[in-house]
Amino acid sequence: MTQQFYVSPEQLMKDRADFARKGIARGRSVVVISCRDGIALVAENPSPSLHKVGEIYDKIAFAAVGKYNEFESLRQAGVRYADVRGYSYDREDVTARGLASVYAQSLGAVFTAEQKPFEVELAVAEVGPTPEQDHLYRLTFDGSIADEHGFIVMGGQAERVSAVIAGGWRASLRFADAVRLAISGLSGGTDQENAGATLPAKAVEVAVLDRHSETVRGFRRAFRRLNDADITALLAEED
Repeated sequence: MTQQFYVSPEQLMKDRADFARKGIARGRSVVVISCRDGIALVAENPSPSLHKVGEIYDKIAFAAVGKYNEFESLRQAGVRYADVRGYSYDREDVTARGLASVYAQSLGAVFTAEQKPFEVELAVAEVGPTPEQDHLYRLTFDGSIADEHGFIVMGGQAERVSAVIAGGWRASLRFADAVRLAISGLSGGTDQENAGATLPAKAVEVAVLDRHSETVRGFRRAFRRLNDADITALLAEED
């Protein structure tokens, strides 16, 4: 009879956490920034079809880093949850907090019960009438959830990018300024080797949760994805 090696629960959880962190760190970074005009979602992503950011519901968006198949399955589950809840009750009952709680339960269950944890980190954002009323939630591979203020940076060189964003962020930023700040951080920001470098429009994915979508565009749905031409024009805007 073969005797199985004993692994303590503490060591098992540590090994799973280390495995997930390494997988997430290999991905390119994503930045979510609250600003005067709404919430900007900017990702370093050269793929035109495999999106890292997407719409969940009227005023709620999703951003992720890590393994695409894993976070895409979570995004689709979030859309189904929001649609069913909005149809069964009321559209106002679909909130970022409720969605983040569902994601936290799913990620926590996979981390503790499955052989391999999800190699993903998620952000759920809900735009409010003012920047102070925006909701930004960050979820890690083990189901931990944090209520962030101002901005979220995930994946890749997150600490370096976060330092750049923290140095230039303020709630009064215009959308164009927020996108430029995010791209500055993603491009290398404070690194001397990359000083002055800027990612081209085709190398980034940009979307916005428009704070004034109902009054200006007449749409309840606030999410809008920018194409390469939109991004180029946005970056060329004068301050």
